[in-house]
Amino acid sequence: MITTIHIKNIGIIDDLNIDFNQGLNILTGETGAGKTLIIDSLQIICGGRFSKDMIRKGQDYSFVELNLYMPNHPDALENNIIISREIYTNGRNACKINGRLVTVNELKLFMENIVDIHGQYDNQSLLNSNMHLSYLDNFIGEDIQNIKHVYQDLYQKQQSIISELKRNYGDDKEKQRKLDLLKYQVEEIEKAKLKISEEVELESIRNRVLNSEKIISSLDEADNQIENNTIDSINIAIRNFEKIENIDERYSNVLNTLKSIYYDLQELSRDMGGLREEVNFDEQERINVETRLDLIYSLKRKYGNNIEEILKYKEEIEKEIETIDNMEEYIFNLKNKKTEIEKQMINLCNKMHEIRKENSRKLEELINKELKDLEMKHAVFKINIEKTESFNNMGQNKVEFMICTNIGEEEKPLNKIASGGEMSRIMLAIKTVLSEVDQIPILVFDEIDTGISGKAAVAVSQKLIKISQSHQVLVVTHLAVIAAKADNHFYISKEVLEDKTKTKVKLLSEEEALEEIARISSGEVTKISIEHARQLKEINYTNGKQ
Repeated sequence: MITTIHIKNIGIIDDLNIDFNQGLNILTGETGAGKTLIIDSLQIICGGRFSKDMIRKGQDYSFVELNLYMPNHPDALENNIIISREIYTNGRNACKINGRLVTVNELKLFMENIVDIHGQYDNQSLLNSNMHLSYLDNFIGEDIQNIKHVYQDLYQKQQSIISELKRNYGDDKEKQRKLDLLKYQVEEIEKAKLKISEEVELESIRNRVLNSEKIISSLDEADNQIENNTIDSINIAIRNFEKIENIDERYSNVLNTLKSIYYDLQELSRDMGGLREEVNFDEQERINVETRLDLIYSLKRKYGNNIEEILKYKEEIEKEIETIDNMEEYIFNLKNKKTEIEKQMINLCNKMHEIRKENSRKLEELINKELKDLEMKHAVFKINIEKTESFNNMGQNKVEFMICTNIGEEEKPLNKIASGGEMSRIMLAIKTVLSEVDQIPILVFDEIDTGISGKAAVAVSQKLIKISQSHQVLVVTHLAVIAAKADNHFYISKEVLEDKTKTKVKLLSEEEALEEIARISSGEVTKISIEHARQLKEINYTNGKQ
């Protein structure tokens, strides 16, 4: 339940704290005092739309904070959940759940299972057709839950098999597409006839081709210097040392060294000649090298960083092709298992469909009775149930709540009803019937008394009593008969301080509540109106309200 709401800088609300309690919380007060702003603030903290015009004049931000006592909720910290939303004039939002920043959409999704606001607002789970099937099944109870549990176990197995088939190419089209791709890749790599070291060799040739003129020039110059200068000079030196080699052993050693250098230089000159011949590339050879390297680069972009990786990839996809080709039996067995499971699922879906159809008529009857009690005598509530082709976690049904509010009109989805007061009464009728199975703990009703009085007002009050026994209920009302049912009665007023208007909220005592009920019923507080208010409170007791 909501234990505290803190509102700051919204409309005429300056800085306001309201401590709510369990049961039926009634809000009454002066026109324009801020009752609607409190509901607006609840809408904002539930992720609803916000206009910058709502920020209090002279301020640059607004702030709403909610403390929820929810001991069984998985996100509760020490039994509480703290929700806050801060909005600035520049449009910046700061939403938090237990201090953790979340988006507005995350806040809305979180709160839609905690608070239902009924009136002119859009945070209503009953307006979400995706929830209608769950509401119907909760109403039906054990008769369908046991079947649904068995079905959901089968559904999980079916989904697991579908995933396994996708992973293992159980889909024939997907399998053939994959095989075609893998075979194309193998063929492309095989056709290239790659060799491990050829890229390095081709790069070397390509480098020589690109620098051939420079290489030829340098080799020719080097060869010329060795052949015409160095070898001739060493040859002259050899002849001179031959003349004196017998005079001293050292001269003989130098002569031998010179002869060795001479022979090495001759060998080197021949090698340089060979290098010079290798540089004689023709244009076609250059084109062939470039074309081959382009092919290798193309394969590297697709299959690996080098030739070794490309050839390794080819081995891997050849194994994958073999695996797919040999998976027929495994896939066949999986498909048979899926077919058997789906036969069981269809059987259970048909049972659930019949149970839902039968019980939807019962639910329609109960809700239509409630609508008549609420003086909506011409309204007709109907539940549309359609059979779908595909499976989902709930079976093969689509359920939507429909309403016709006037004779001669066609049935419409709940979210197409325009009147806020009309919508509130429809929601109240539905919530009254579903109150024992409704999992949303906090209900807020605004404009619920629009256009009603007399018997309808009494009926509304009694239904609010029933719902408040299993939910925390917040109601803004202008009717004394509804206000008299309050477990907690809050009076909303406004005061002017320093030329500024601000909202005040007070939790009324028993005597103060009697005076407020008297004021609502007759416009002024007199002995007669006080006595009437007391009688309304006593009627409250005789109807079982403690």
